[in-house]
Amino acid sequence: MALRTNTLQSPAYTSTAASSSSLVTPSLTLLADPPIRLADGAALDYLMIEMVGVLRESAGVANERVRKVEREMKEAGLVDATSGTGAGKEKGKKEGRESIGVGVPGGGAGGTRSRVSSIAGMSTVGDIISPAPAGPEESDEEESVRTRLEAIGLHIGGNVAERLCRDRPRFGDTLDVVKFICKDVWSACWDKQVDNLRTNHRGVYVLQDNQFKPITRISSYDGPASALRRARTHIALSVGIIKGALARMGYQATVTPEIQHVPQCTFQIKLPRG
Repeated sequence: MALRTNTLQSPAYTSTAASSSSLVTPSLTLLADPPIRLADGAALDYLMIEMVGVLRESAGVANERVRKVEREMKEAGLVDATSGTGAGKEKGKKEGRESIGVGVPGGGAGGTRSRVSSIAGMSTVGDIISPAPAGPEESDEEESVRTRLEAIGLHIGGNVAERLCRDRPRFGDTLDVVKFICKDVWSACWDKQVDNLRTNHRGVYVLQDNQFKPITRISSYDGPASALRRARTHIALSVGIIKGALARMGYQATVTPEIQHVPQCTFQIKLPRG
């Protein structure tokens, strides 16, 4: 009786490196430059709606903590009982109340609030964030919300600018830096470029966007005035993105937003000369 034997053969091995003359394999290319992950275009809008509400609640809790420590210090006689009212309070408003720990030199309400913030265990953001003076209708909570949004934008803008600058040569002057903000950063964050750029060639640049995406969908049933107030709160994140991108490139800039009517927005950027 004849015996039949089955021979097992190993599968042929094909190397990706052998089929290409390049030393960089497709797998190595994916590790070096991973594919871009895309998200829904409306995701940021939904996130902003929830984020502003959460930050407003957080600011209210933080400010109440500061006021509680203020009351305890006044009852203990450690601070003047009139330091938070009258002329001292108005002076603190003009200098920008530091409700999240950004110190203001000098006395009055600003100095007291700075000391109380440090005692209450609140974090210091630093010299990069300088809240704009509050209007007559704006509260401490609104100032704190804008400051928190700007702090978040600083991290976003810095990381975006670092990724976009990876393969670029060093910028020649501040005008090249601002053009990079107007084209690359604007396109990466808001899907378009700036509509108009003006400068006095002395370190002041004015960027105008006629359809600024973060405030395009903002509306209010209370009327245009309420929508404008909401837009001024939401725009703080964009201000932080611009300042964070400039800071990552070595420029400590002052960015001032101006909204006359939604969705048009203007940013004034002041850069140090030299």
